[in-house]
Amino acid sequence: MSLAIGQMQINALTDPQGIDSANPAFSWTLDADRRGAAQTAYRIIVASGTERLRQDEGDMWDSGRIDSQRTNGIRYEGKPLASGRPYWWKVTVWDENGNRSDWSDTATWSMGLLSRKEWRGKWIGLKSPHRPTHAEPKPAVYLRGSFTVAKPVRRAMLYGTALGAYELSVNGRRIGADTLTPDWTDYNIRVQYQAYDLTGELAQGENTIAALLGQGWYAGYIGMFGYQKYGQNPRLLVQLNVEYEDGTTASFVSDASWKASFGPLLATDFHMGETYDARLEQPGWERTGFDDSGWNAADIFYEYKGHIVSAICPPVRTMLKLAPQSIVRKEAGRCIVDMGQNMVGRLQLRVRGGAAGDTVVIRHGEALDEAGELYTANLRLSRQIDTFMLAGESEEVLEPHFTLHGFRYAEITGSCADRLEAADIVGVVVFTGLEQAGKLETSSPLLNKLVSNIEWTQRGNFVSVPTDCPQRDERLGWSGDAQVFFRTAAYLMKAEPFFAKWMVDLTDAQRPTGAFTDFAPFIPGGKTEHGGDMTYDHTASAGWGDAGIIVPWEMYRVYGDVGIIERHFDAMARWIDFLAEMHPGHLREDLPQYGDWLSLAEAAGLGDFPNVAQFSTTPYDVFATAYYAYSAGLMAKMAALIGRHDDERRFAELNGAIKEAYNRAYVDAAGRIKGDTQSAYAMALYMDLLPEDKRDAAFARIVELLEARDWHLSTGIHGSRYILDILVRYGRGDIARRLLLTQTYPSWFYSILQGATTIWERWDGWTEEKGFQRPGMNSFNHYALGAVGEWIFRRIGGIDTDDTKPGFRHIRIEPLTGGELTHADCTYRSVVGTIGCSWRSEGERLRMSVRIPAGATATVRVPVRGGQQVWESGVPVEEAAGIRVAGREDGCVLLDAGSGDYEFDVR
Repeated sequence: MSLAIGQMQINALTDPQGIDSANPAFSWTLDADRRGAAQTAYRIIVASGTERLRQDEGDMWDSGRIDSQRTNGIRYEGKPLASGRPYWWKVTVWDENGNRSDWSDTATWSMGLLSRKEWRGKWIGLKSPHRPTHAEPKPAVYLRGSFTVAKPVRRAMLYGTALGAYELSVNGRRIGADTLTPDWTDYNIRVQYQAYDLTGELAQGENTIAALLGQGWYAGYIGMFGYQKYGQNPRLLVQLNVEYEDGTTASFVSDASWKASFGPLLATDFHMGETYDARLEQPGWERTGFDDSGWNAADIFYEYKGHIVSAICPPVRTMLKLAPQSIVRKEAGRCIVDMGQNMVGRLQLRVRGGAAGDTVVIRHGEALDEAGELYTANLRLSRQIDTFMLAGESEEVLEPHFTLHGFRYAEITGSCADRLEAADIVGVVVFTGLEQAGKLETSSPLLNKLVSNIEWTQRGNFVSVPTDCPQRDERLGWSGDAQVFFRTAAYLMKAEPFFAKWMVDLTDAQRPTGAFTDFAPFIPGGKTEHGGDMTYDHTASAGWGDAGIIVPWEMYRVYGDVGIIERHFDAMARWIDFLAEMHPGHLREDLPQYGDWLSLAEAAGLGDFPNVAQFSTTPYDVFATAYYAYSAGLMAKMAALIGRHDDERRFAELNGAIKEAYNRAYVDAAGRIKGDTQSAYAMALYMDLLPEDKRDAAFARIVELLEARDWHLSTGIHGSRYILDILVRYGRGDIARRLLLTQTYPSWFYSILQGATTIWERWDGWTEEKGFQRPGMNSFNHYALGAVGEWIFRRIGGIDTDDTKPGFRHIRIEPLTGGELTHADCTYRSVVGTIGCSWRSEGERLRMSVRIPAGATATVRVPVRGGQQVWESGVPVEEAAGIRVAGREDGCVLLDAGSGDYEFDVR
């Protein structure tokens, strides 16, 4: 059988509409029913019509036969792509024997509006004089415009965006499943537009486009900073381009002919919630024929003076729905609903028998207090309250539009609350629409729950940007959290387009000095509503600003495309140059810093050094200088990848100079590091900061510190990512596994045993001894400590990439077997295809099933004990097809394997 082609994508998206890349990237995966299958060449053809493609005619681009094993990140090199036009493509490949595959299925994409002059519409809305408060945010705006379709339609494309958030309908039918569209960007610099194919949706004659327009991130409450940080009133831009069957064209745009009104959505805010009065509904307002004579002419706003760019990531949308776990009836027509899962989204209620004007109020929280009431102290200034006034119909469905809540529990108050049953309540789970990538199940129910908790935390915080938490008045794209969690995120979801978008946000936020900010999109200057002076804070913090270096590097490792490095290299270089200017002595001693955030006090630490604080017992200068050296070293590697060899040399020299300064200032002759913390040693070893003769001593000190704490961690969000990996590298996988599976405080399992369904912000978010942590900073849905998921997939699941052939082109299968765990089953949908590693211990016997996708190779480490032999599919491994025994190392047999399915048996 020749190779079969699947999962065809453009810019890591399936059949995207309205892209604005001049040279989009093609990718596909391969499948085969034999071992050792590999691609040796490919041919892509791109056509302007399906008929030409069927005839194997690439009138836009015919790559010809290209001798290459690459299946992703292949850039278009054909004729210039035209604005607004659709294109179709297919690919064929040659295998290792020179056999050509069948042509793939046909895939497609369309271009967006590539020039600003092609946007013909006006920004419209309806100004409201209301000044928003927490209790009374601004109202939503209702907009409608009518147009006439004169002739039969061949193709119709609608392009839309908003400074705010919008929902569109055409002739009364909702277009798209997006919510909170467009994604959050720095609106001072850019806004993203969406493209919708309306071919077949338009009627000949009169048609109507309607829009519901909310405040979104643009004019609503944002971060910790209050309202209207970008603008005061939301506005909409819409353009419908129609191509008739006779070849003529027409455009229908948002302009002064549109009508606008306020309506039943009286108040709407992302943080605070919504107020909706169903008595004010105007049935049919989104359809043709509605009498809008009582509506206002839409307000025309000034031209937007930023970039209008195509969306490059799937939108935020409803992804899952949950049923409640229980309903507890309270006094006075009140109930508390337990969704059984800390989730992000909203409740949809079906109420019956309510009178006109009856009010239903939904309050949301992550936990219950000791009295069994809703706990909301940790929300700070975020309200998370939805209020509905009923129309008095026999049955009404209530669900908000432009708000999201982080909650497990909801208190429902109102005349209908005592009649609600489980079937009347739906938890609508909302997050960015990324596909699932990895799955892992083990013999440990608690470990399985930990993986589930990490995944639910990622869902709750991947809402347009990688946020820190989804419930309180913050919800910011903190860069330190994002960089430590990236590899975990990429194991669980196909995260490439999400982080490609966020890297644009981070680069947009970069200061003129070259400093990266601590979160992106960034809100500069001013004060928080908590009184914090933001004018100089939240910029250039070690481990946070370094996300601008680390995320592109890790994206390259996972997805194998240097494009992310090429696009952002200059911005990355500015960051390192800024640090070099700030710190000519190569030590980062600047304050404020966060350090190893939310670490726990150790025997040495708090009070012993001037730059140690309660949130980081690793000294800030030790921590910051380590990241500085690490980032400079990564820059040298990335410069080499894209052929910038002068930069490679200067960053390599800088890396060496920083490491020398680090060792001179912070490391004594015995290998002790200033601060003497678990994280300090783990980071130094992971980041290759120590000379060879001090590494063993540093590792031995990690073990001593762990033993002194009765084998418990004291690490914060950074050290926790690195320490288990270092334990395995130095041959103490038994300790790493013990730390992972520990059930007493502090540990990952401790929170699960307290009922956690997501990852907590702090190790001690709630403890049996002290109850809740202080509410000002105590989220129960915070993914940073969930960065251990990377290690779980790599070491327990056994699947990792190899930097010599990134993007899982060469795979490392290295499961850490044994101990309390008796089996694990892991699959991962990489850019080259689905990888599998399943192992099961049966006494002294070990069975391993391994899947290597076509086009990839692998090094497989099979653990053996003295005298044991390795068999594959019933024959000695030395005789197995597709495998070469490469040697033995650290109690493992090393195997080089081509693609295929393998069954190993160690006995």
